[in-house]
Amino acid sequence: MFGLSACATLPPPTNELAAAQQAVVRADGADADQYAAAEIAAARNALAQAQATMSKGRDADVRRLALFAAADADLAYAKSRDAVATAELAQRRAELDQLRRQLGTEGGR
Repeated sequence: MFGLSACATLPPPTNELAAAQQAVVRADGADADQYAAAEIAAARNALAQAQATMSKGRDADVRRLALFAAADADLAYAKSRDAVATAELAQRRAELDQLRRQLGTEGGR
């Protein structure tokens, strides 16, 4: 009985690789190259290593690398979204300040 349970293996880490690829694509769509260059580069590197390791049959390493890639890509996505939101907020505040100045100027006429 022990011999049978010791032979059980996990399925190939194709789901982990797919999730990592999707995370990288999502970060790319959020302009991660502009706002989180180091993080998206790390994600791409880990994903490339995971894909290369897949052909060597080292599933545990593939899983680990794919999880790193997904985490780095998720961080890149979050940093990119934060940077875009911060820029949009600054733009809206500038517009509001301009409107206030215009109202102040028109009110004094």
